[in-house]
Amino acid sequence: MAAKAVKRKVAAKKAPAKKAAKKKVVKKKAPAKKAPAKKVVKKKTPAKKAPAKKVVKKKTAPKKVTTNKGSIDRQKEFLVKELRGLIPKLDSEGLAFLVEQGRIHLYNMQVVKLNRAAVAAHAASSRAGQLAKKTGKTAAAAAKGGKDKFVLRGSETGSSYYLYFRNDDIMFSKTEIVQLVNIASGPGSSLEIKERIYNWFRRERTDFFGIVPIADKFDDRLKELAALFKKSFKVRHTG
Repeated sequence: MAAKAVKRKVAAKKAPAKKAAKKKVVKKKAPAKKAPAKKVVKKKTPAKKAPAKKVVKKKTAPKKVTTNKGSIDRQKEFLVKELRGLIPKLDSEGLAFLVEQGRIHLYNMQVVKLNRAAVAAHAASSRAGQLAKKTGKTAAAAAKGGKDKFVLRGSETGSSYYLYFRNDDIMFSKTEIVQLVNIASGPGSSLEIKERIYNWFRRERTDFFGIVPIADKFDDRLKELAALFKKSFKVRHTG
């Protein structure tokens, strides 16, 4: 019995102690990672295109035609300077010659201007004649009504007048007509008035005799002209 008891003790000593049961380690599940929220990309609405501006082409100004006016002025300045240098060296005879030549040249310049005016007047009278034909009141027709009759007509602007004789016409400025009317309405006998009108044409408008064949101051056409001027215009006498 004692031996069994020893064996039990030995057996009790030898028996390993029971290991404590291992605790189960429960791993906590990590929370699932949330998927990153998708960025909502707003689509940009295309900007409205502004209406295309109309391209207005600038009109190029016409090129100015250059003249030789500058060269003429320089030439004139040079000649004036040279003439001033010559004047003190000339005697009275030489100065008189220069004055005379200057006056002749001025007269020639005036003749050129008158010729140009005559050409322009002829063109204007032609247009006026065409216009008058349309209305049936041509001055030429009035002149043909009687032999060698004068007809005086004013322009539309009143700045000039046309004297019709036979199939021709002569243009006069308003100033010239006023002078002729004053002569025709002035004092004196018929012969004196005729002589004054004749002398005026000889002095101011020699081209008149190329249209109206007047030989001298005794021509009766001068009397007709004087009567026409007096009839067409009224002169107020003062005093």
